[in-house]
Amino acid sequence: MPKNFALIGAAGFVAPRHMKAIRETGNLLLAALDRNDSVGIIDSYFPEADFFVEFERFDRHIEKLKRAGTQIDYVSVCSPNYLHDSHVRFGLRQDADVICEKPLVLNPWNVDALEEKCRETGRKAYNILQLRLHPSVIALRRKVQEAPPGAVFDVELTYLTARGHWYYTSWKGDVTKSGGIATNIGVHFFDMLQWVFGPVRENVVHIHAHDRAAGYLELEKARVRWFLSINADTLPPEVKARGQRTYRSLKIGGEAFEFSGGFEDLHTKSYEAILSGQGFPLKEARKAIEIVHDIRHKTPLGLEGPYHPMAVLKPGSHPFGL
Repeated sequence: MPKNFALIGAAGFVAPRHMKAIRETGNLLLAALDRNDSVGIIDSYFPEADFFVEFERFDRHIEKLKRAGTQIDYVSVCSPNYLHDSHVRFGLRQDADVICEKPLVLNPWNVDALEEKCRETGRKAYNILQLRLHPSVIALRRKVQEAPPGAVFDVELTYLTARGHWYYTSWKGDVTKSGGIATNIGVHFFDMLQWVFGPVRENVVHIHAHDRAAGYLELEKARVRWFLSINADTLPPEVKARGQRTYRSLKIGGEAFEFSGGFEDLHTKSYEAILSGQGFPLKEARKAIEIVHDIRHKTPLGLEGPYHPMAVLKPGSHPFGL
């Protein structure tokens, strides 16, 4: 029988991937919520879904469905990062399981509280950690696990995704709401790295500005230099020449690790795993949340130690002079 879904955060960038996954797994989206009403994308997937711009009316509608005998089986959470905790709790209180986009929450202790709420309600909450389902990443993890004892890999992660002035006006530019650049665009990479190379031994931040961050992460089986940026000026010239605004690179032992393709269906794979009881529970998200939380609260060292080569680039001025 198809499962009934409700979705919170229907106007966001990632919401269509969830709508697509709900449809491709043969399920139904009954209701969606977003304070922004630019959600015509729903017509491509579930035009009959009820839509709300006020949480109170959405809440009441879910309750009316329940009283009429229609249970919401899953609540998908695609809202801004700082609202995930509250919206996961809402779903659990509706006697539904919850599927939450990353980052699950902004602070490690919030994970503990959500786990307690799951125990109270008897429901489950899952985090989307789709890179763990990427075939190339799975193969890399197997390679690392089969490496000789004591083997340590040198890794260089670079992720540049240019954002315009709108970014700083939106919730994403507010560190108290997004968690900052490492959380907002980097948490899935940090989850992947610790999943592949093992637990953290050292976490160093070299630079941390409004438009970029860089640091060094020592894992059980890897020494990772990382650089993240939303500033278009940090893009390589050849990327700019092609008119592209995103650059992703992962080098292991100086050799490029290719995983740029194969992202299109990872949310659907995530939903398939969750629906079959194989999703990633809350405790699986905690390690990456700890990493980005520590990055957010560490004092940057500057250009000392094993820093990423792009860390030497000087940050540009904030678009609003802040």
